[in-house]
Amino acid sequence: MTHGTIGDVMTRDVVTVGSGARFRDIAGVLETWQVSALPVVDDAHRLLGIVSEADLLHVRVAGTGMSRTRRDSGREDVAAPPEEALTARGLMTAPVITVTTTSSTLWAARLMDRHHVKRLPVVDRSGRLVGIVSRCDLLGALVRSDAEIRAEIEREVLGEALCLEPGTIGVEVRDAVVHLTGEVDHPTLVDVVVRLSAAVDGVEKVTHGLRSDAARCPGATRSCTPPPGPGVRGRVCSEPPKRSS
Repeated sequence: MTHGTIGDVMTRDVVTVGSGARFRDIAGVLETWQVSALPVVDDAHRLLGIVSEADLLHVRVAGTGMSRTRRDSGREDVAAPPEEALTARGLMTAPVITVTTTSSTLWAARLMDRHHVKRLPVVDRSGRLVGIVSRCDLLGALVRSDAEIRAEIEREVLGEALCLEPGTIGVEVRDAVVHLTGEVDHPTLVDVVVRLSAAVDGVEKVTHGLRSDAARCPGATRSCTPPPGPGVRGRVCSEPPKRSS
C-alpha cells in the first residue's frame, strides 16, 4: 500500500544557522522563532548537524569545565570553554538522521520512535536541506477521516491491488475501525483483503464478515487490531472467535 510522503507534510521554510554562528546568536534565533532546535548548514545549504536548546544548556553546565559534581559542591571553576565549543559547529549534534521528500510518513514515524527524536531534517540527493518534519506534522498525516480511509481502501486495496469489481466487498468505517462484508472467490483472499486494509494509514482496527465460495461461515466475524508501535498497521487474526454452545 502507498503511504503519504514527507514532501506532503513537511515544513519547507526552515530557520537555519551557519556553522560559525555564535552561542549568543543561536540562543537569540531560538528565542525569536520559538523553536527548540536549528539545522546547521554550510554555504551551499548542505546539512551539517542540528543545534538544540539542550546543546546550549549542556555547554553552560558541562562545557565550562565545571562538572555537575563540582557545581553542586560549590567549588568554582573559571576555565572557559574552547572557542570552537561556542559556535554552532562545536555545539551541534552530528551526524543527523534524515529523510527525503519521497520517504513515507510511516517510515519517518518509525525513525522518530526508534531514535527518540522530535524532528527530522529533510534533504535532497546532494544533502541540501529542503525542509523539516516534526511529530506534529506526522500525527496530522496519520490521523485521517473515516471518509478518507474508506476511499483509499475502495480505490487502492479493492480496485487497484485486487482488481475486484465495485460493490464486491462492502466497506464501513467508523472512528478509524473498518468493517468489511461480502464474498470473495477463495479463502486466502479473505486474509489478503484484511491485511491490505489494515495497512492503510489511519486504520486502527479491521473486523470482517467476509465469506468465500470454498468456506462459507455466515456467522463468523474476525477481528484484526494493529499491535502497539508506530508504523505497524495491522495483523490478521487466524481464527474466528469460538461460539458459546
